[in-house]
Formats: sequence, structure tokens, C-alpha cells
Amino acid sequence: MSDRYSDELEDYKDEAYFDEGGRRGAFDGRLLREPITMLRARKPIVLGTGSTVTDAVRVMQAEHRGAVLVTEDGTAGSRTVGIFTERDVLNRIVDGGKNPAILPLADVMTGDPECLLETQSVAEALQVMSVGGFRHIPVVDGGGKPAFIVSVRDVVQFLVDAFPGEVLNLGGETTRQREGG
Repeated sequence: MSDRYSDELEDYKDEAYFDEGGRRGAFDGRLLREPITMLRARKPIVLGTGSTVTDAVRVMQAEHRGAVLVTEDGTAGSRTVGIFTERDVLNRIVDGGKNPAILPLADVMTGDPECLLETQSVAEALQVMSVGGFRHIPVVDGGGKPAFIVSVRDVVQFLVDAFPGEVLNLGGETTRQREGG
């Protein structure tokens, strides 16, 4: 673990939280030191650099995913070279007026993405996602081959699973609206 992350991990060790009733409960820092393999992340969708944006968007829609990984040869057995996310669709394609049917992922993906190793912790995933502003981060093996993608949703679900009573018994009023109508 790099020094940059270990200092910030120390900050989490003995933090406390307050519930709405003002009661103090100890936050167990061991939870954040769990390996990211504890998250319920799914195997990544993997495409090649020559796949089109339309190919990527169709598979993302079919699988209800927000990102695909791009590898050297389009298989999970080769090194990760990029990530393509729903944000890329909005910021690099729609706004750029490009034709997704013929546009290769290599032209619009985030190349050489920041990745985590399977051995890293939940805290490190949170730190990298927070500092980088990422909703998805690739997790790779020692050779750079994709293992899975960690999403913000995976981390939230991990925390809900760890504190089900605290989260599920909050009460309060919510509204349910889906984006886009």
C-alpha cells in the first residue's frame, strides 16, 4: 500500500458517527480495511479498442451497467487499456456530435485508467474514487488483466450490508423518481 493511502487509512481507524438521535456509535475501521474482493462486484464487460460505441452502449443497457472495460484484444485474458462509461457517452459523444455507430471505443475511452489491485482495501477504493471523482474503477490482477469493476453502488451496498439496522430503520420520507422520465 502506498504512503499516500496509508496516511488516509489511519484517519478512518477510530472515527465515530452520530445517528439522528444524537447517539454515538463506534465506526469499526476494520470494515474499511477489508479487501475489495468482499464487495459484490460483478465480472466486467470486456470489449476491444475496435468495438464501436454502439456495441458498448447496447451491452451496457442489456446488462444494466455503467461501464465497460477495454482490453488489448477484447478478452478478459489481456491487459486493461481503457474504460468507457456512461459519462463518456454524454461528454465525449453526444456533446461532440459524433456518430456512435462507427466511432471506435479507442477514440473516446479513458485510456490507461487508474486501476486497483485485487489485494487492495475498500478504503483504498473509496479514496481513489473520491479523489478522482470516479463512479467506476477497474480492479485488475498483477498482470493488469481485468478481474472486476468496483462501482459506487457496490460500496454503498457493502456498507448497507454491514449496518442493515442503522440504514433500513432510518425512516424518513423519500420520493422515488427515475432519471429521464
